Amino acid sequence: MAAFWQQRGRRQENGGLGSVIDGLGSVFDVLLANARLVLGVSGAAVLAIATLAVKRLIDRATSPRDEGDPKAEQKSLEESWQDLVKTTPKPPKKQRREDLSEPLLSPAQPVVPEPRGCSAPLGDPQVKPSPLRCLTLQEKLMSHSSQLAVPEIQASLVPQLARSICTQLQNFLRSKFPELPFGRLFLSGALLDGLEVLAADNIHLMLPVVLDTGLWSLISGEDTVVRNPEYWMIKRIDLGYFPRGCSPWDRFIVGRYLSSSVINETLHKLLVASINWPAIGGLLGCAIHPVVASRELKLEVKHDQVELSITLFPVVEMEDKVLLSVPPEGLVENLWLESFYRAEVSRVKELDAGDSGARQLCLRILQAVCRSQPSLHKLGGSPVTHVILHLSDTASDWAEESLADRFQQVLEELVASLEKGVLPSYFNPKINLFSGLLEEEIDEMGFVLYRAISEPEVLLK
Repeated sequence: MAAFWQQRGRRQENGGLGSVIDGLGSVFDVLLANARLVLGVSGAAVLAIATLAVKRLIDRATSPRDEGDPKAEQKSLEESWQDLVKTTPKPPKKQRREDLSEPLLSPAQPVVPEPRGCSAPLGDPQVKPSPLRCLTLQEKLMSHSSQLAVPEIQASLVPQLARSICTQLQNFLRSKFPELPFGRLFLSGALLDGLEVLAADNIHLMLPVVLDTGLWSLISGEDTVVRNPEYWMIKRIDLGYFPRGCSPWDRFIVGRYLSSSVINETLHKLLVASINWPAIGGLLGCAIHPVVASRELKLEVKHDQVELSITLFPVVEMEDKVLLSVPPEGLVENLWLESFYRAEVSRVKELDAGDSGARQLCLRILQAVCRSQPSLHKLGGSPVTHVILHLSDTASDWAEESLADRFQQVLEELVASLEKGVLPSYFNPKINLFSGLLEEEIDEMGFVLYRAISEPEVLLK
C-alpha cells in the first residue's frame, strides 16, 4: 500500500535529469543513514534539514514553470522553503543516553523549539520546569470535537427559515397543481439529525411524489440497459385495464416509465419563473434566489445572519425503497437514485444506543475533516458513514476511550478502499460508492489520507 500511494503522489521525472536526481537522492539517503553515527542526533537533524532543503529546491527546479516570469521563480523558491518548514522532522519525544552516539566534538547545546502539540506548565522561572508533555491523538480528537458545533444562531435560524419557505412552496404547489398528489414537504439533512458540523449552510427539502402502487412497479437498474444497482425505474403497469390518464402522474411518462427528468424540468420552471420569490423573501426578512443554471432544484437564501442553500428533491417511497429524482448525466432520463441516508443515520444511532458508542462523534469529526479539506469533499457523507458501519461489524469497542483507535482505523480502511477504487455500500454490496469518482480524485484523496495515517493530527488543523 505504501509503495502504491508513494508512486501515485510522486511527480514524474524527465529523462536523464530524473536519473541524476535519483542518484543525488540515493547519496543523500546514505549520508543521512550514517550521519547519526558521526555527528550524533543533533548534528544529524541539522544535516537532515539541510539535505531536505536541497532536495526540495532541486524538485522545484525540475518542475515546469512559466518561462521568463521572475515572480513565478520567486514564488517557487518561497514555496520550497514553506514546504521545508512544514515537513521539518519533529524532534524525538524521548532520548536515552545509550541511544546517542559520542560526537567528535562537544558543541554547545542547541536551543530545541517546543514540539507541536506539546505544552509545559507555567510557573516560577527559578523552578526547573517539568518535562514537555505531548497531547495524545485521543486528547487531540476530544479537543477538536469541542470546536465542531454549529453556531447557535445558525442552528436555530436555519430550520426556521427553511420551514417557512417549505410552507410557502407547499401552498403554491397545491394551487398550481391541485390534481397532483404531492405529499407534505419535509426537511432533511445532517443539521436536523444532530450530525452537522462547523456551519449550517445547506438543507434538503423533500417533496413526496405519492403513487398508486396498483398502477406502478419498481424495476432495478441492474435489470435495465444501464446495469447500475444504484438506480431504479418506475414502470407504469396494467395499461390495458387502466389506460393513460388513470394516474395523475401519467403526464410525466416517457416510454412507459415515470421520468425523473421531466418532473425535475417542470419543477425547475416553476421555481425559476412562476413563484414570486422577492415577495416571499420580503415577508420572511430574507432574499431568495432560484439557481437558474443548476441541474439541481436549488434555492439560495441570504439573511442578515445566515446564508443558506436549499435543495429540493422529489422523492418516491415504494417497496421499502427511498428513491430520489436525481437522474445521472446522459441520455437516460427515467432513472431514480436510491437513497440510504435515512437508513445510515438510523443504523449509526441504533448502534451507539446499544453500546454507548462514539460512532456519531467519530463521524462528526471526519465530516469536519472532509469539509475543511477541499480534496476530501466527496468523501463526506455516505462514504465515511458506510466505512464506520462496516467497521462496526468487526470492531466491537466503540467506547469514547477508543475513539483514537477507531479514527485511525477508519483512515486505514478509506485508504485501502481508495487503492482498490471500491467501497461497497453497507446496505447493498453491489453498489460501489466510489463509482462516480474520477481517477484523479481517487489519487489525490488516497495520497492525502495515506500521509495522514502516520500523522493523523495533520487532518485536525
